[in-house]
Amino acid sequence: MLSAIGLDERQESAYRALVSLGAAEVADLAHRLALPEPDTERTLRRLESRGLAARSPVGAGRWVAAPPAVALGALLTRQRHELERAEQAAAVLAEGYRAEAAGPEAHDLVEVVTGASAVAHRLRQLRLGAAREVCALVTEPYGPGPGPGPEPDAEHASASESASAPVEYRAVVARSVLSRPDGVAGLPRAGRLRVADRLPADLVIADGTLAMVALAGGRDAEPAGLVVHASGLLDLLTALFEAVWREAVPLRPGSGERVTEGTAPGPDATDLEILSLLLAGLTDASVAKQLDLGLRTVQRRVKALMEAAGVTTRLQLGWHAYERGWVARS
Repeated sequence: MLSAIGLDERQESAYRALVSLGAAEVADLAHRLALPEPDTERTLRRLESRGLAARSPVGAGRWVAAPPAVALGALLTRQRHELERAEQAAAVLAEGYRAEAAGPEAHDLVEVVTGASAVAHRLRQLRLGAAREVCALVTEPYGPGPGPGPEPDAEHASASESASAPVEYRAVVARSVLSRPDGVAGLPRAGRLRVADRLPADLVIADGTLAMVALAGGRDAEPAGLVVHASGLLDLLTALFEAVWREAVPLRPGSGERVTEGTAPGPDATDLEILSLLLAGLTDASVAKQLDLGLRTVQRRVKALMEAAGVTTRLQLGWHAYERGWVARS
């Protein structure tokens, strides 16, 4: 708990015990902490150097705790000042890096990252460092598995909140991903998604300034990725993503909301999911499996949509869905 201000586990335990007792002899505190007396005294001296404990004037070998509100408050203030200085130093380093990178050598424009943990760590850095947009191509996750959506953890949330604007996510998913049992369930609900028959590789692009593309290897080869910095190669990867995005079919994973009585007529969230998956090329049976619906339910809903649209074929239904804005390419 107090490791953030530089206390190790033993120091924190000693300070907590001293606070609860108010004052204690070294021997009593050592017994309470199950530590040898010399180790306990060394720990108390370290607390004393931090202003968290002091020798009692009442008797030799007796120690008292400094008031937490005062002592810990001072440490927290100092920690904040150190973090501010670190942020300023990071900004200066970043500015120097950008200036130096204005004319980088060709071999500095790419990095090869090898190993599952190294690839995952680099991808995490790339995502969390994005300030405006993350774009991704997602194939069968053979290694790095760059996912299209936002990270659902506190670190990503804090990074997003600190940004001046929300980070936008766009991703094109290979149709083979939807064929897996958890294909739809595994897709993020945030961001815009599309599906394509085939994708050239796993790719993630952050803010149009940094990208990571998966390097295919043998079946037993460990995952590897190529990190590409601002260059003509990055421009090519960005153009590749945009070309695939334009030709891909939109997907609309449901929000989990249900339509209640009195809702305006038209397709509900489930209908839109069904339409989206059908337009992506899935069969009725596959759609039913992905959405955990009965086959007859899917067929009944499709029939109702055709009646509402006033069409007689599914091809007409797809055209009508675009015309009415039920699905869109934007």
